[in-house]
Amino acid sequence: MKILATIFTALALIGHQPNGEEKPLKSQLYVSNHENVLGTSLEFKIVSASETEVAKAEQAALKEINRLSDIFSAYHGNSEFSRWMKSELNKPVKVSKELFEMLSLFEQWKQQTHGALDPSVAIASKLWHEAALKQNNPSKATLKEVVSKMQHKHYLLNAADLTATRLDQVPLVMNSFAKSYIINKACDAALATGNIENVVVNIGGDLVTKGNDTDLIHVTNPLENAENDAPLAKLLVKNKAVATSGNYRRGEQIGKNWYSHIIDPRTAKPVAEIISATVIAENAVDAGALATAFNILTLKESKVLAEKSNAAYLIVTKEGKVVTSENWNEYVVPNKIEAVKEVTKSPYSENQKLWDPKFELTINFKFNAIEDNSHRPYAAIWVENEKRESVRNLALWYRKTNWIPDLRNWYRINGERFKADKDNYASVTGATRNPGSYTVKWDGKDDQGNYVPQGKYTVIIETAKEHGTNEIIRQVLDLKKAPVKASNAGNVEVSAASFEFGKKK
Repeated sequence: MKILATIFTALALIGHQPNGEEKPLKSQLYVSNHENVLGTSLEFKIVSASETEVAKAEQAALKEINRLSDIFSAYHGNSEFSRWMKSELNKPVKVSKELFEMLSLFEQWKQQTHGALDPSVAIASKLWHEAALKQNNPSKATLKEVVSKMQHKHYLLNAADLTATRLDQVPLVMNSFAKSYIINKACDAALATGNIENVVVNIGGDLVTKGNDTDLIHVTNPLENAENDAPLAKLLVKNKAVATSGNYRRGEQIGKNWYSHIIDPRTAKPVAEIISATVIAENAVDAGALATAFNILTLKESKVLAEKSNAAYLIVTKEGKVVTSENWNEYVVPNKIEAVKEVTKSPYSENQKLWDPKFELTINFKFNAIEDNSHRPYAAIWVENEKRESVRNLALWYRKTNWIPDLRNWYRINGERFKADKDNYASVTGATRNPGSYTVKWDGKDDQGNYVPQGKYTVIIETAKEHGTNEIIRQVLDLKKAPVKASNAGNVEVSAASFEFGKKK
């Protein structure tokens, strides 16, 4: 597992020619992260020769995201969509061109997927959420009644005067592909600001890349989805949209059973056969719609639908089987055969009991939402032994390389030997996460790949924020062969930190 990094490169951009003339500005990659955007995490990757232009592009994209959220959100009572949902039945209401387009798209995709995508699935989602609160599955009669309600026509559209008329009181929600629609518009807004060469907008694992560059993208493994787990695939994508939908991050627990948040409107039941679907498409809406639909449809139905849209896909079944389209490998980074490394002798004593490879340490934590500051803090996570020596770096997130020293404790120990890896620049596509929530694992190896001795170790989570504070969490754990659980109250930046040591699941 490699150190994770998000890099906001702002190194020397201007040099000097021997004759004293200035060199032209060189293009650089700028990366910026935000939390609590559309209910999840947001990443910008922008290539430009000017940090000023990058700032303008980022602000333009954020402005567009906020504008469209104010139109489509079902969670903000004052959004245009929410106001329309409260309108009088059977009365035409003039709506914006964006809301009209989104309602039209849902009608089209409901038809194309034979009912697998339907905005009225909100009524079934609410049913299963209430069932989880009561810890009692919905009855067959209730499910049948909900299916009947969803099958009705819920609104009429009139393109001539851009009006939408509600026909019933069934709740609707603009999920499935509204996020992809917003990402695409935000990408366009960033590019339109001026001297920008390439833009990637990634919200919760769905992304659009536009411009001159190819983007490296890691596909999250739904069975191993910690931040530092190896990806299921590595992709190279240019001027495309990528979306992933799956059941492994959000859902409802009823008794011993986990139920996906993705529900088949035709049955009102959570899906179970597919656990993840990743789609690459020319059009952002196509990518988002297909990724959700492929969790609901059969593999045969998904193949037919993908071919109509000229989309590539990777689907993971509940048995862990990976199914890909014929054109998927066009985007996959080939596996390189690495040279065999010389085996070095472990530095640990032969009479020391080493870490059991069957065990791992899982660290879950959440960044606090801070008003008027959505930027994710710089963060480093590493492990020290009882001598306070660093034995393993687990994760590193930062925006500007020259500000890494702000992570004072981590930098003092690791700063000189840290080297950037091209994989650190990779985008990540995976099922939508909750905002600010992260998981990191330790497999018991040190930075050289040797299993460490059993014993006491300290996990350290250090955070720093521009114009903010430096915070640190130290959690001592006795890691031998017995399960261990611990929690930490957190601090200004981090809350709900938990640590669980046990056999790999």
